[in-house]
Amino acid sequence: MTEVTATDADPEPTHDVVIVGGGHNGLTAAAYLAKAGLSVIVIERLDTVGGAAVSAQAFDGVDAWLSRYSYLVSLLPQRIIDDLGLRIRLARRRYSSYTPVPSDPTGIGLLIDTADPAATAESFRRIGAAADAEAFTRFSSATTRVARSLWPTVTEPLLTRSEAKALVGDEELWNALIENPIGEFIESRLSNDLVRGIAATDALIGTFARLDDPGLAQNRCFLYHVIGGGTGDWDVPIGGMGTVTSELARAAREAGARLVTNAEVTAVSPNGIVDYRRKNHERRVVGRHVLANVAPDVLDRLLGDEPDPARPPAEGAQVKVNLLLERLPRLRDASVDPAAAFGGTFHINETYTQLQAAFAGAVRGVMPELLPCEIYCHSLTDPSILDSELAATGAQTLTVFGLHTPDRWLNDENNEATRDRLQAAVLSSLNSVLAEPIEDLLLTDANGMPCIETKTTRDLEHALAMPGGNIFHGPLSWPFAEDDDPLETPAQRWGVATRHERILLCGAGARRGGAVSGLGGHNAAMAVLES
Repeated sequence: MTEVTATDADPEPTHDVVIVGGGHNGLTAAAYLAKAGLSVIVIERLDTVGGAAVSAQAFDGVDAWLSRYSYLVSLLPQRIIDDLGLRIRLARRRYSSYTPVPSDPTGIGLLIDTADPAATAESFRRIGAAADAEAFTRFSSATTRVARSLWPTVTEPLLTRSEAKALVGDEELWNALIENPIGEFIESRLSNDLVRGIAATDALIGTFARLDDPGLAQNRCFLYHVIGGGTGDWDVPIGGMGTVTSELARAAREAGARLVTNAEVTAVSPNGIVDYRRKNHERRVVGRHVLANVAPDVLDRLLGDEPDPARPPAEGAQVKVNLLLERLPRLRDASVDPAAAFGGTFHINETYTQLQAAFAGAVRGVMPELLPCEIYCHSLTDPSILDSELAATGAQTLTVFGLHTPDRWLNDENNEATRDRLQAAVLSSLNSVLAEPIEDLLLTDANGMPCIETKTTRDLEHALAMPGGNIFHGPLSWPFAEDDDPLETPAQRWGVATRHERILLCGAGARRGGAVSGLGGHNAAMAVLES
């Protein structure tokens, strides 16, 4: 592949496509475009590709490979897996969720077992929510109907709002999920505070909003969490998240794409020039098309453009904690097997009231006494992420996702202290529903340090160049165009257009971007090929 020095003026294209950023979306685009016979180069700042979708040996001397940032898969279409010949396996979890009743001295909780409806109904009854057992099923069925309608469209050119509404075919349901705050739908369908909270968390993962926010950021977040695969199921990637991007990288390389790491892009020009620095040398490549697998705010900076005033700021609102335990914690409710409770999503202090109060406090800068959190235990579903000897001891990984911890709380000066506060808040929240302190179960690494790793929004910005630590690169958009949106060009029709004809978005900031989906990369590739 040809490169030119940064001193050459307005050179001819060196590649058909230059991709800025080697996250999973950039790799997806590279694989599609290289398979189509185009010359493709991917330029990645870090020493390995994958971005947020990577596995890492997070603790010194401990052979446990954690999905360090992104951790579950729902929105990766089977079409992309098949088109690119990806050898990945996704494991379905039997248990949907377990949620202890906060402050209940017996630790009683709600266990939703997808394989045993009778047991699930009995669990609803035990927490005093018998009336919601059937209502929760109907609530889930309603969202699934929308998922089955909209999911097949995400790998096609954008529908308009009117077309999407006609496809759903249920005006009442459309209004409940798309037009009105999701809180109204939850409150109208469910009565128990804890059950409402379980439904509401899908609207808040990575999104800082009230459930009744008229801006509907929470609705867009909810929609993406329930449409994946047409079912809304979130699966565990066998071997860890790194296996997904390893396969995408393999597909891209085998198709002929060139992947360049340890290369920091310093500028992008509207005419396709991309300047980057590698090993203290200034380099330049020129693409007929440039695909930006970076946040829109980052792309503006590289282009020297003023930020789009219509685009809200990118602010993340989560803290992520990875832990390695000698075994699963004991529960206060001895009637529930910890393997079942931790086998799905373990909700902690996420009742509807707690979620709303936590948001209201966070706006004022107040951290709640009990932080709303949820836990995922990947090693129960996929023991292969642990060394066989370690797994034989009963060790387990836990990933904790804490909500409503907005980036506005942090800056470079207070990040370390705030990280310590957030980690303590997460552990305190966990301990409020467990029969033993979580700290007593932490394994230690080769240096004798507890196996716990905490990532704030500021840590994500520093490590992954995600502005504000926003895991979606910015506010999510609807998976359809507005009726009056311009859809004349391929980039517009596929939801990847920028203000510059040759520059396309291909990351989470594209329309229908966000999560480990490959959709931004797929749709940008389709726009290029259509061009």
